[in-house]
Amino acid sequence: MKKFLFLPPILLILFGFAALAEKTTEKPIEKAVPQSEEQLVFSYAPIVKKAAPAVVNIYTRKKVKVNAVSPLMNDPVFRQFFGGRVPGGMAERVVSSLGSGVIVNSDGLIITNNHVVQDSDEITVVLPDRREFESEVVLTDAKTDLALVKIKAKVTGLPYLELGDSDKLEVGDVVLAIGNPFGVGQTVTHGIISALARTTVGISDFQFFIQTDAAINPGNSGGGLVDMEGKLIGVNTAIYSKTGGSNGIGFAIPSNMAATVVASVGAKGGKVVRPWIGLTVQPVTAEIAESLGLSRPQGVMVKKVLSGSPAEKAGIKSGDVILQVDEKEIPDEQTLRFRVATYKVGSNADFKIFRDRAGQVIKVNMEAPMETPAAEHVKMAGKNPLSGAVVATITPALIEDKGLKETAEGVVILAIAQGSIASRVGFAEGDIITSVNGAHITEVGDLKTAIGKGDHGTWLVVVQRGEETLNITIKG
Repeated sequence: MKKFLFLPPILLILFGFAALAEKTTEKPIEKAVPQSEEQLVFSYAPIVKKAAPAVVNIYTRKKVKVNAVSPLMNDPVFRQFFGGRVPGGMAERVVSSLGSGVIVNSDGLIITNNHVVQDSDEITVVLPDRREFESEVVLTDAKTDLALVKIKAKVTGLPYLELGDSDKLEVGDVVLAIGNPFGVGQTVTHGIISALARTTVGISDFQFFIQTDAAINPGNSGGGLVDMEGKLIGVNTAIYSKTGGSNGIGFAIPSNMAATVVASVGAKGGKVVRPWIGLTVQPVTAEIAESLGLSRPQGVMVKKVLSGSPAEKAGIKSGDVILQVDEKEIPDEQTLRFRVATYKVGSNADFKIFRDRAGQVIKVNMEAPMETPAAEHVKMAGKNPLSGAVVATITPALIEDKGLKETAEGVVILAIAQGSIASRVGFAEGDIITSVNGAHITEVGDLKTAIGKGDHGTWLVVVQRGEETLNITIKG
């Protein structure tokens, strides 16, 4: 038989008063002014004071030609009603735009987005202390959407931000975004790292972005994403928005990619030269992982290794699975491209691969893209379908420069003269010609020979345009 213990009513009353007394004697939380920097742990003010002076506004101006009669005449579709002519002639107009940038050394070198300064005729940099400097572009890198701007005046002792290591970031880390949204003046917003290694954003050729929920708006482009040490860990680049305002999904270029651009100042030819390893890869699906003996889908599988490439020299083979580069995971092709691009030409990296159901490490030297054979730029002439097109033999260096697939072979069209036969036929810049009348095209010489042998003025040209293969028949 279960027994229940009941307390006498008087004890219940006493216990109740005791609990009430204990509750009412609790001391209220007192607010106090912080007495030391250590007590400012819940304020971002010290970090802002350190970082904000190095984040600048960039004002650009460029001259564009517009129709003197109506802006509608700038539309090529509308001009068709006038036979392609432009009634009223053209007039010049100055277009202004606004962006942000970050000073990265005391002499006035500034990193920003390429789209902020692209094609600008005049650039003015305004510091937070209201000093203004005329500036110039010293290096652009469209593939990463980064550019370097230099203050023209001889200045020293400017505030600048040190580049941090973006590989040390973790999802959940607190960050600050500093820039000039909507031209209202320097603004600081805060948030966290929402995701790392976003590779399907579609902003630039190197898809590997930091995602943050720190508010980023138009005008923030080129501004700084700063960590809690006051270091630059990203260059704010884009937002996901259907209205033009911040929806809490912003993207920044990692500082480790920005560092390769900064290190290229003064590079030969004024451009960034990235390593090339010479292979193509494909995703590792669940089926592929099971067939290879992998415990789960991971890494990328090598499809093809180009002859004479650093990958071939190192001993990487078709069918190998690349799991890591210097102990950094490689989940997809874009991550592999990013990792390779952050190395200096002449350095090396340890590739962890999976082969024959076992892992091994292969050291790969990072080499500049080969210029073999030399890219010969030829302007096609005469009575043939490609007349007016500038073509070149595809080389590894050209693949890197034009952003072509690493396995691209043949002859690529670099430019087409307006109104030329090639433009009227429908060829486009970037088209890769792989065959003419059944003849395989590997270099410009092959193309010139095949075009000259047009069968009674008829040409069947096979063209690779993006992911499409086009068979174009032209009759003379």
